[in-house]
Amino acid sequence: MSDELIRALPCVRVSPEDFDLGAEVAALRAGDPGVGAVVSFVGTVREWQAAPSDGAPARMELEHYPGMTERSIAELIVRARARFDVRGVRVIHRVGPLAVCDQIVLVAVTSAHRHEAFDCASFLMDWLKTRAPFWKKETAGGESRWVDARESDERAAARWSQREVEGEGEGEGEA
Repeated sequence: MSDELIRALPCVRVSPEDFDLGAEVAALRAGDPGVGAVVSFVGTVREWQAAPSDGAPARMELEHYPGMTERSIAELIVRARARFDVRGVRVIHRVGPLAVCDQIVLVAVTSAHRHEAFDCASFLMDWLKTRAPFWKKETAGGESRWVDARESDERAAARWSQREVEGEGEGEGEA
């Protein structure tokens, strides 16, 4: 296992437990006087728009392969750190049963300048949505369905590959 991957693993948490955005961001930036920007994204469970209604609340269940999922996300963080000038990264992803409005995922990034933090957070979320080994099942109105990545998620992730080919998106401007 590479040193970069070993350093990235503590930045990843996959758990059924909820998280506190304020506490996680405070811990990420604690004691780092070089932090000039903090970007965070929190994804939540939304209602299944085409869900049949029987009065029962909609829910989602997320499954993963313990160990493999954390390593996959840590590898993604290594790629992000190589690509963007960031100071800190934290990714928390919940698993298990979740209700509408529950928090699912946190991506938090610190950097000296906002553009790097925003780009890094977008990069991480785009790849988490399409490549991280999670399986999502939505249940509503007595019906269940497994959810695949949407085409829009695939396009969002593909834009980062395109930027690599074109040499765009790295080191652009200061915040």
